[in-house]
Amino acid sequence: MTTLLSPDAIHAHLNQLPDWHLNDKVITCTRSFKDFITAVAFVNRLVEPAEAAGHHPDLAISYNKVVINLTTHDAGGLTEKDFALAQVISAID
Repeated sequence: MTTLLSPDAIHAHLNQLPDWHLNDKVITCTRSFKDFITAVAFVNRLVEPAEAAGHHPDLAISYNKVVINLTTHDAGGLTEKDFALAQVISAID
């Protein structure tokens, strides 16, 4: 099983990810785009890195906004996997 991060480690990681916010046992980022097609194209670019990491975000698309939630479900909270994928997602245009 993957090790859960301590609150201090979570906050240290979040300091490196200014667009991400802590919501209980989940980190969340909301991205806005010019329209629905651009938002969906962004989501499509998430597929390969998520598959490569074996770690999949929870996503919500609402017209031009994409809400990305990361948590390690089988560990019951936040792990290094969440922050590694958040870093990758943050680099996607």
